[in-house]
Amino acid sequence: MPKLVLPTDAPSLADAVAQAVRDGVAAGELVPGVTYSVYQLADLLGVSRSPAREGLLRLAEAGLIEIRRNRGFQVLPPQAHDIEEIIGIRLSLEPPAAGLAASQGSSEQHAAIRSALAAMEAAAFAGDEASFWPADRALHDLLLHAAGRPRTAAIIERLRGTTALLGPPTTASGRTLGEIHAEHEPVVRAVLARDVAGAEGAMRAHLESTRSLLVANLRR
Repeated sequence: MPKLVLPTDAPSLADAVAQAVRDGVAAGELVPGVTYSVYQLADLLGVSRSPAREGLLRLAEAGLIEIRRNRGFQVLPPQAHDIEEIIGIRLSLEPPAAGLAASQGSSEQHAAIRSALAAMEAAAFAGDEASFWPADRALHDLLLHAAGRPRTAAIIERLRGTTALLGPPTTASGRTLGEIHAEHEPVVRAVLARDVAGAEGAMRAHLESTRSLLVANLRR
């Protein structure tokens, strides 16, 4: 079996297994065309078979692996069209939601959105990716809830998780945390000003930029 490392900071064992396998793919330890045993994977990572299977199911849903019944699993190379599909879904949902957050979000919700952006700025200034990405996710989630779209928020959270499994973040292509924060500033500024068209346009521009960089990462 290849050399894999189980992360210690994942939210759950299943998440840790999924991340260990994804990291193994990125490092070339797991390669397409080879069938790997689920049981050996569990033993290698020191976990029971249940979280190992759950982690692999998440990767299968993301399109990163294929589970072979009674045989194990094989790695599938991530495809650019996977990212394009995911961001396409987000483009259909998040810009209109940003507009709704601008038009109908409460003062309290807008204050929380402002605070999330400030947390992103502080993390970007400190170069703290571990704090930056949760603040980024929180900002998007707050915008969706301010729009009155909790089900959409759940869908977007799942899509973001799938995107993370498919490849490295856009910082791998040279995009800085400061640049990512800067893309969110016009979104929040428009929302706080209750500028519906501005909020929709800024969110669309941010997602289109993200799509271009993620696709470029996969095509390297």
